[in-house]
Amino acid sequence: MRKTMPVALCVLGDSHFLNLNMRVNYARTFYNDPNATLDDLREAMTTLEDAERTARRVFGGSHPTVKGIEGELFRARAVLHARE
Repeated sequence: MRKTMPVALCVLGDSHFLNLNMRVNYARTFYNDPNATLDDLREAMTTLEDAERTARRVFGGSHPTVKGIEGELFRARAVLHARE
């Protein structure tokens, strides 16, 4: 995904739904991996925070996509807090 995401960004743009979904899935792989390092978890947090800001700007705060990313962000924070 590290190779695919920059291509998707160029082709689809930062605010395209598929690009947002790809970033969320990328972050999810880190916080679901029991072998992920703290740096991996922090990268997941940064990715989710960026995706959430973009989705909120594009879709508005009450959109289901934004709510879904907020849920992912909550779970990622819990995993990061547990590992620290």
